[in-house]
Amino acid sequence: MLHMITHGMPTALPPLLIAHGLYGSARNWGVIAKRLSDARQVIAVDMRNHGQSPWQDGQSYPEMAEDLAEVLENIGPAHLLGHSMGGKAAMVLASTRPSLLKSVIVADIAPVAYARTQIGYIEALQAADLGGIEKRSEMAARLEPVIDDPALIPFFLQSLDVAEGRWRLNLDALANGMPDIMGFPTLESAYDGPTLFLTGATSDYVLPEYRTKIKRLFPTARFAKIPGAGHWLHAEKPREFEAAVRAWLERA
Repeated sequence: MLHMITHGMPTALPPLLIAHGLYGSARNWGVIAKRLSDARQVIAVDMRNHGQSPWQDGQSYPEMAEDLAEVLENIGPAHLLGHSMGGKAAMVLASTRPSLLKSVIVADIAPVAYARTQIGYIEALQAADLGGIEKRSEMAARLEPVIDDPALIPFFLQSLDVAEGRWRLNLDALANGMPDIMGFPTLESAYDGPTLFLTGATSDYVLPEYRTKIKRLFPTARFAKIPGAGHWLHAEKPREFEAAVRAWLERA
């Protein structure tokens, strides 16, 4: 079972389940989850090989979808919000186990394979010297020369266990699973439940040419953009992201 962080008590409304993206964790979503829990229970999970969830050999989307299905079988049908890798897992789950879902929010990702890779970041984290680290700021200085996007360093540091001197990421499994993570499986069934594709206006992860495939797999899909936000839209524009999700949940 995936590790979960629960915000709020059960209500008459269906809960919201949050699935983070690559290198993320349930903790990354704490502020947004807490704010949304004023209306319904919100549960954020650590995906496999992330955070405090079990380490597994595989990182395929069918495997991740089954992990989420196990959670939903315990908490009951819910709205599912997935960002990036978590969004792809959410789409696979919607296709294979639609009865577990009330609606799906896919944050800045499409049901396509991407040519880009994240392997460079994994290699940088694997090579990083964790010796003698007593606080995250010390690790930040060691990552600055090897991480090309400075904005990602605080994000990576949230997965650093300073006391244990290790990453809360199964870097070997993520490296081996990178082709699966950047790819996307063939889906046999469309999901006709309510679906929102919420993207950052400056992101290039959900291009206009992907809409044909999105509408084929998610015929009721609606689209919304957050101005001024990129791929990490929930971190860059948290209040706007929260407002968009809240508005969707109120009418879904």
